[in-house]
Amino acid sequence: MGWLTYWASPSYRRRVQVNARAAGVPAQAVRQSIAEAGRLIAELPYLWLRPAGEPLAGVSWQGAELIEAALAQGRGMLLLTPHLGCFEVTAQAYAERFGGGAHPITVLYRPARKLWVRELEETSRARPNLATAPASLAGVRQMIRALRRAEVVGLLPDQVPPEGMGVWAPFFGQPAYTMTLATRLVQQTGAVPLLIWGERLAGGAGYCVHVSELGAALPSGEGSNSEAAQAESAAIVNRAMERLILQCPQQYLWGYNRYKSPRSAA
Repeated sequence: MGWLTYWASPSYRRRVQVNARAAGVPAQAVRQSIAEAGRLIAELPYLWLRPAGEPLAGVSWQGAELIEAALAQGRGMLLLTPHLGCFEVTAQAYAERFGGGAHPITVLYRPARKLWVRELEETSRARPNLATAPASLAGVRQMIRALRRAEVVGLLPDQVPPEGMGVWAPFFGQPAYTMTLATRLVQQTGAVPLLIWGERLAGGAGYCVHVSELGAALPSGEGSNSEAAQAESAAIVNRAMERLILQCPQQYLWGYNRYKSPRSAA
């Protein structure tokens, strides 16, 4: 499926090549990423349509102690995931292992334009201890309330936000319009930011969920809302995303249009 898309769409093919070349990714990893994009689509029926009470099969963890330590602080937690590996599995895996009691997870998503797809997203992603929040003002308020209740929020910070909701920051050496939402959530609620991604294991063996720290402190206190501080925060997040992606470049969606101009704000 990945290779069919690659050869059928010249614009997608060109974007894969240009983005991967800018990041210095070896040709072998790029070829593998094309097939992995097909696997990403092929695994969605299992992840979306599996009965709500049926647990995920074959999930292991690396760095789960970071989540346990963050939850023990009694603060909210923000989980940041790039378009790497199986990002759908990370929220479900968290909800199954940690979401019981006072620590459910709310995940930001961009509603599809087609009504039937949007309805499928909403019903399939909502599971026990897992809620969804649309990428809208109401969704942002929903996430802030969750973090102030010491709950958990997950989002993909390498999505291109609407105009006025981001800043330009380097991403693999090129200017990329980067959301400020992730850092604002941390700054406004005191949430603990962590990185998380789901590695797709070979041969259908399942997934390994990797958790790590952001790697640098975000600007805080007076002046943290300034344009310069927000640009610095976005650059910190982008560097963290780069580190994750280079751990497994063959599972990143190099065809994602990361460097496009932002759409007009609704």
